[in-house]
This record gives sequence, C-alpha cells and structure tokens, in this order.
Amino acid sequence: MNIKPLGDNVVVKAAKAEETTKSGIVLTSSAKEKPQFMEVVAVGPGGIVDGKEVKMDVKVGDRVIAAKYSGTEIKLDDQEYTVLHIGDILAIVE
Repeated sequence: MNIKPLGDNVVVKAAKAEETTKSGIVLTSSAKEKPQFMEVVAVGPGGIVDGKEVKMDVKVGDRVIAAKYSGTEIKLDDQEYTVLHIGDILAIVE
C-alpha cells in the first residue's frame, strides 16, 4: 500500500530513536525523544493552498529536520510514518 500526500503535505519516515544516552543509560520507550531527523518518502503536489502558492522544496530521499511534535503519526504495513505540512520541515540535511 502506498501513501500519496495531498496539497502541501509530506510523508516522512522517522530515524530510529536513541535507546541509550551517551553515558550508557538505557532509555524506556516513554523517555525517548521523538526523532527530528527524518527521510522523505512521499511529497504532495503543492500548488495553491488556502489562496497561497506553495512550492515543495523537498524530494523523495531527502534527509530533513522537522519541528518537534509536529505532524500526524500513522502506522502502515508495520512501518511508522509521519505526515507533515511543508512548513514543519525546518531544514534539509546534506
């Protein structure tokens, strides 16, 4: 099954959350922070959204940094994804 985002939405796959701290402390699932580094897996068409032209500056395969706690998390075929607005993507990692 594929996800095809609409409008100014982008589907990203989160990087794996850290399971231990730098000092070696093992984190429980509730203590892990949501990862901010993500990989783009699908990009919407952009276009006119709410009367404003939206240009999609990312493409499939880009590694990006997204705002913490943004977007809608979904699970599809045992894989977790997040659907974000293009405005929630802060930077492209090169």
